[in-house]
Amino acid sequence: MPEKNNVYQGTPSTGTALPGIPWWLQLAVIVSALLMAAGGVIALVHPAMLVSPQDEINGAVHIYAGYLASRNLVLATMLLAMLSLRARNALSHLMVLTAFVQIADACIDCVEGRWPIAPGVLVFGVVFFLGAARLRGYPFWKRQAWE
Repeated sequence: MPEKNNVYQGTPSTGTALPGIPWWLQLAVIVSALLMAAGGVIALVHPAMLVSPQDEINGAVHIYAGYLASRNLVLATMLLAMLSLRARNALSHLMVLTAFVQIADACIDCVEGRWPIAPGVLVFGVVFFLGAARLRGYPFWKRQAWE
């Protein structure tokens, strides 16, 4: 088992890239966090934008929109915080959690027939799995990724 110092540290810092975190991974985290935050704000401010025009917006919808908003806003905030702190381990673990959420969202999108958005959600999930593996040096299903 390699020592923690031997785990892949990313490419050297160039320009605005954070040391040890590849630029593509930073971009993926920032874009995903912005999209999740936007979804959270929309859910709070105007939940009717999240459903079809013919769907009724009632009290139950507002309650679940609030849950969506809290989930998305917390995940987005923590992703950006861990990225800015360069907390590789915490960011990697948070990315795995976010990837599983994205995969679950994509499955629900497929079951409910929201075909146009399912591939994009799925891609973000896969990119987050790959990014987390890149940060830790191991994919999430290997024990070393969690040590």
